[in-house]
Amino acid sequence: MQSRSRLQTILATLALHVGAAALIGYFAYHAYTGDHGLLAKRNFEQDLQQLQQDLDALKTQRAALEHKVSLLVANQLDPDLLDEQGRRQLDFIHPKDIVLLRSK
Repeated sequence: MQSRSRLQTILATLALHVGAAALIGYFAYHAYTGDHGLLAKRNFEQDLQQLQQDLDALKTQRAALEHKVSLLVANQLDPDLLDEQGRRQLDFIHPKDIVLLRSK
């Protein structure tokens, strides 16, 4: 009959608890900082918000361009837009026009 000493029993229990705590700590650390953890989720959400803002800006820009193109359709041509585009491409100005120069 083998009998364990009280110290061996306490040390075995303590080692089991320390090992379990280390294992739980390992998984908790990686759940927070891992590739699919909470920090990564927060970064993905921030990227998603930024990309959504970019998409909204591009949709607005596209709608403006589509409207401008619709004004150039042959059967409903807008004379003001035609005049503006012609002057811009030919670099003509009217003597009564006010020219504002801007630097890019």
